[in-house]
Amino acid sequence: MAAVRLDGKQIALDLRAEIAGRVAERVAEGKHRPGLAAILVGDDPASRVYVRNKQKACEDTGLRSWLFPLAETVAQRELLELIRELNANPEVHGILVQLPLPPHLDEKAILDAIDPTIDVDCFHPENVGLLAAGHPRFYPCTPHGCLQLLRRSGIETAGKEVAVVGRSNIVGKPLALMLMQKRTAMNAMGGDATVTVAHTRTADLAAICRRADIVIAAAGKPGLITPEMIRPGAVVLDVGIHSVDGKLIGDVAPGVEAVASHLTPVPGGIGPMTIAMLLENTLRAAEMLDG
Repeated sequence: MAAVRLDGKQIALDLRAEIAGRVAERVAEGKHRPGLAAILVGDDPASRVYVRNKQKACEDTGLRSWLFPLAETVAQRELLELIRELNANPEVHGILVQLPLPPHLDEKAILDAIDPTIDVDCFHPENVGLLAAGHPRFYPCTPHGCLQLLRRSGIETAGKEVAVVGRSNIVGKPLALMLMQKRTAMNAMGGDATVTVAHTRTADLAAICRRADIVIAAAGKPGLITPEMIRPGAVVLDVGIHSVDGKLIGDVAPGVEAVASHLTPVPGGIGPMTIAMLLENTLRAAEMLDG
C-alpha cells in the first residue's frame, strides 16, 4: 500500500489563513502591521525564488515586506550598517538574511548582528540558547514546520523513536532539541520523543533508521534514504531539496513510498511549512514588541 502523502502545501495554506486572521485583528485594533525585511546578497537564482516566495506569502497574509538586494561584492561593513538600521526601525518585526552568503562575508558576525527580538530565523546565539533551555522565544522555521506538519496530520511524537538524519544548525540540531524536549505550556512544540541524531558519517545509518518510528531526512544528500532503510509503516519526512537533471528531488530515494505509512513530497512538503513558520515568527515578534 502506498504511503499517505503529507500535504505540506495545504497545511501551510491553513496556517497562513490563521495568521492572516490574527494580522487583521491587530490592524483593526490600530497596531502595527507585522513587517519582514529580507536581505539578498548576490544574484543566485534559487535564493531569488526563495525570497520572492516569502514576499508573496507576506502579501497574502497581510504582512508588510521589504527586499534589500545587495551586490555580490558588498562590503561587510555596508551589510552590517543596513542591519543596524533595520534593527532600529519600529516597523520591522523580522529580519532574515538569505543564506548562503558569499565567502568574503563573515556569516556568523552578520547573523549575530540581528537584534535577537526580531531574529525570526532563530539563528542568533541568544535564541539558540533559549531554545536549548526549553524556553524558546522563536522556533526555527524548518524544524517548527516539521513538527507542525506531524501534529496537524495526527501523527504523535510522544514516546516515539525518531531518527534525525542531519546535524546542521538550521535543521538537524534544533529539530532534535525540539523533539526530545518535554511538552509544556512554555514549550508547546516539545516532542517528548526519544531521538537519535545521525548523519552521512554515521557507521550504520541503515540500522538506526530501521528502528525508528519516524525518520526525518535532512542531510542534504540526494537519495540518501533508501527503501531498505525504512521499517514498514514508519513515517518519513523529507527535508532535502535538490535540482538534479532539471528535476527537484529530496534526500529520500524513490521506492520509500511503498514501505512508509506516511511521506512528504518534494516539492510541496516541508518547504511551504518553512515559509508559514517564518510568517508565524514575524507575527509573534510583533506581538511581543507591540502587544
